[in-house]
Amino acid sequence: MLRWRLLLGMALIAILIGLCWLDVHQLPGPPGGWLFPVALLLSLGASDELLRLVGHPDEKPVAWIILIGNLAIVASSGISAFWTDAPYIGSPLERLGWPMAVFIVAVFAAFVGEMARYERQGRVIVRIGLATLCFVYVGLLLSFVVQLRQLGDHRAGMVALVSLIAVVKMGDTGAYTVGRLFGRHKMAPVLSPGKTWEGAVGAVLFAVLAAWIVFRLLPVDRSPATSVLGWGWLIYGIIVGVVGMIGDLAESLIKRDAGCKDSSPWMPGFGGILDVLDSILFAAPVAWILWVCRLV
Repeated sequence: MLRWRLLLGMALIAILIGLCWLDVHQLPGPPGGWLFPVALLLSLGASDELLRLVGHPDEKPVAWIILIGNLAIVASSGISAFWTDAPYIGSPLERLGWPMAVFIVAVFAAFVGEMARYERQGRVIVRIGLATLCFVYVGLLLSFVVQLRQLGDHRAGMVALVSLIAVVKMGDTGAYTVGRLFGRHKMAPVLSPGKTWEGAVGAVLFAVLAAWIVFRLLPVDRSPATSVLGWGWLIYGIIVGVVGMIGDLAESLIKRDAGCKDSSPWMPGFGGILDVLDSILFAAPVAWILWVCRLV
């Protein structure tokens, strides 16, 4: 399993690097032309996995509304890049208006879907609540990953995206490696028995190292005001690394409540799409805020 995990991990990294290279160098159009379709596919796969995890059979929201809703939320994040004449696309905050508006429409659709299939009391509120959770957890959080790619020009947006993925995934690697070698004190023994405080320290150290490497090897034009005392990479590595761990635990909470070990079995050693994205989803809005506030 370890060998398979390493091989699959290297294959995924190679594919991601190739797509990032194509996205920056081979597409004359807006940023995200090669990666944006991947985000749309991930929204569908992650939505399908989340639907299988949440709720009892009679409590699950309408599946097609969740799938189309999350696809539309993530797709709307690309409006500012692919529709240059769209209104309210000037600043990063204005660009968030589109996915937020589609999110509201998706929630309305969830209400209408429950009206159409209403038969008896006691399940509607749970279904609408679970539908809203699906829209937020997959649609809105994944939208911030798309928004990161659209910050600044082609290069700056790619550095922002790479910084998120590198810091979070290096943090995951540090937690796993240090936890396996030195882990003694359980961090959440009921929720996630394999996680230790030693692994958490390793996650932060590896995340900080990744931040330093990214900002050293992939610099972007920044004025002196954009970095706090020249240590923006350290702040970024610590905060994004910690939030990534919280994202990992958040998905563990959902899986534990559903009685599942993995969100899906289709990637042995990794689980499903949500198992790969969990830490990225939580860290994406935090990374976006740090970039928009010019702390890195």
